[in-house]
Amino acid sequence: MSDEHTSSGARSFRLHNTTVPARPLESALYLVATPIGNLGDITLRALETLAGADVLACEDTRVTRVLLDRYGIQNRPFAYHEHNADEAGPRLLQALEAGRSVALVSDAGTPLVSDPGYRLAQQAIEAGYRVVPIPGASAPLAALVGSGLPNDAFFFAGFLPAKDKGKRDRLAELAAIPATLIFFESPHRIAATLAAAADVLGGKRKAAVCRELTKTFEEFRRGSLTELAVFYEAVEHVKGEIVLLVGPPPENVAAEADVEAILSDLAGTMPTAKAAAEAARLTGLPRKDLYQRLLDMKERHD
Repeated sequence: MSDEHTSSGARSFRLHNTTVPARPLESALYLVATPIGNLGDITLRALETLAGADVLACEDTRVTRVLLDRYGIQNRPFAYHEHNADEAGPRLLQALEAGRSVALVSDAGTPLVSDPGYRLAQQAIEAGYRVVPIPGASAPLAALVGSGLPNDAFFFAGFLPAKDKGKRDRLAELAAIPATLIFFESPHRIAATLAAAADVLGGKRKAAVCRELTKTFEEFRRGSLTELAVFYEAVEHVKGEIVLLVGPPPENVAAEADVEAILSDLAGTMPTAKAAAEAARLTGLPRKDLYQRLLDMKERHD
């Protein structure tokens, strides 16, 4: 891994036909946020870091090259991703040991958020090297501020499991968290995820599907989980990257005595699984916990 800056002129970036020199960086691992769609969302500090770093590591060199070419940065990117981390990680750590500066970017957004950069950052910290965040674009935060949902407390949960049972179990674990939930989701799974969320979390719970953020066809679709599930069930081909947000559970969670009464009433009129789902909708409590309570109640009465 040789230094790609072959001349002082190589450490620069371009803004509106003006070449801006980039100062050499102190030795550290720099975690650089890059645009999530619109290339104009890069920061000046990020540009200077990308141009000035001795080593530039990225998930996909082709994706990063588009950004570098846009701003006239000559630094040559070095691939670091989940498939070559065992080989590439030690080489980046060796660069730090040699007193060089290493910049790490993901394909889009902030490194370490649902990408393999966490492993490298952890190794660098354990080895005693500086880790410097260069903040900027973030899909979860962009979605949150545009969703219209409460943002005083939020919980980023990444990707849900692909299989239905795992997805529902994970949603049940998160159901009672008093915060807006934020997920990444793929377009071909969004309809099934919304249906599962409506069942587990309650169909009336407010949500937003944020698609193609900062891009030409950016879209925010807001409504209840049931409304959104019905809408996307009817869409044949959903396109683009998606962030799903689900508002916090209702504040008027039922008292313990009320929960027992609700469970008793529902258990007498419907199957256990359906009763648990309806109780979750009425009380704001996790469906998984209510299902177990129903089983315990039946066992006591047998």
